[in-house]
Amino acid sequence: MAKLEDLAERVDRLVLRHQELKRTSALMEQQLAAVSAERDSLRSRLAAARARIDALLERLPTEPKAAGTKGSTP
Repeated sequence: MAKLEDLAERVDRLVLRHQELKRTSALMEQQLAAVSAERDSLRSRLAAARARIDALLERLPTEPKAAGTKGSTP
């Protein structure tokens, strides 16, 4: 009977381990979802910031090259 009791104990430990792994997996899935949402939000904010910078760059005046400025060659 000792073998049957050993087997039952091993099965019980296996069931407990399985439950622990399921909980760990669920927590990791929640963390992944949160991190993915944060990444998507940051990507969106980055795209908006790039668009604002591009718009500001387009508004900057271009400097005309004058003939008498330093460093220019005639």
